[in-house]
Amino acid sequence: MNDKVVLTAPARGYAAYRSEIDSAVRRVLESGWYILGREVSAFEQAFASYCAVRHAVGVANGTDAIHLALRSLQVGHGDAVFTVSHTATATVAGIGMSGATPVLVDVDELTYTIDLQKLADSIKGYARSGAAGRPRAVVAVHLYGHPCSLRELRALCDQHQLFLIEDCAQAHGATYGSKPVGAFGDAAAFSFYPTKNLAAFGDGGAVVLADNEVAQRCRALREYGWYTRYLSDIPGVNSRLDELQAAILSVRLKHLDAELESRRAVAARYNAELGAAVVTPTVRQGCQHAYHLYVVRAQPRESLRTVLSEHGIGTGIHYPAPVHRQQTYAGTPVGAGGLEVTERLQTQILSLPMHPFLSTSEVTQVVTAAGVWHKQRQTSP
Repeated sequence: MNDKVVLTAPARGYAAYRSEIDSAVRRVLESGWYILGREVSAFEQAFASYCAVRHAVGVANGTDAIHLALRSLQVGHGDAVFTVSHTATATVAGIGMSGATPVLVDVDELTYTIDLQKLADSIKGYARSGAAGRPRAVVAVHLYGHPCSLRELRALCDQHQLFLIEDCAQAHGATYGSKPVGAFGDAAAFSFYPTKNLAAFGDGGAVVLADNEVAQRCRALREYGWYTRYLSDIPGVNSRLDELQAAILSVRLKHLDAELESRRAVAARYNAELGAAVVTPTVRQGCQHAYHLYVVRAQPRESLRTVLSEHGIGTGIHYPAPVHRQQTYAGTPVGAGGLEVTERLQTQILSLPMHPFLSTSEVTQVVTAAGVWHKQRQTSP
């Protein structure tokens, strides 16, 4: 058995920048200020600049970022928010936390991001149906690190007077045309969970946005609705990015572009050497994929997963059940055209090891093992 090739490796991120991270942590501990201080402010400014927007508001996690992005735009009870079922549950959970009703739309066959025609049909159909909730927003998920069709999506939202919120939890550093994701929506939500492209060593998140008034409301909402300390002007929550995580994120942000190049190099080799065995990711023209995950399609998936495991290679399924197939969300409204592609993907998708610290030999182990599986499939009766 070969050494395990892990799906992701957060500890290698610490090892790579140990001295910088240790220095940042020590600086915070010695400062005596641990919540919403200089470290959070500095990171917010740097991250806003990276995303080409005016404001970044640090919050406790990516789910809160979706919730607070919606509430900052005054989307909530009585509103319908369109999103996808093929996503992490956090997307729909964040919508629900705002009080709005999620409406689930299918994804396209190639990029697994929201299907624009089905979204357009869903918006029109929902408005005509008399269903509870007025169409108010779209939460577009840049799944696995691949951007949605943002230009068309922005135009569609403007046409129907809907807010566009980008779910960028998996897409730090992805670009559409010349602009980074997060710069197209009325707001965007990021997660800094330890396995993300930009990773903290605990939970963390951010809302990025351009409008000054909306940003001010978001800052109030993350801390009890305070515009003035200790005075709650609106119903808020406690969702603050702490100083330690902000200091760590400032270190990691400096290395993000280099790590993205490493991810893309791994993906390029996978694309070149796995194409005969599995369906590799499609990248829309004019986009740069951030490769938070490298997800292939294989049939039968479980036999490939077994062979990879026998060769010491970790895999994952993102996600084993779409949101509408989970008990809590079984009654969630579904948009026009159903969820045919979403249903089909669930039996085929498989995530291969992907992180910026994969060695050449580890990538070789993955492609070699996949080749063994492919050969077995060709020679089996």
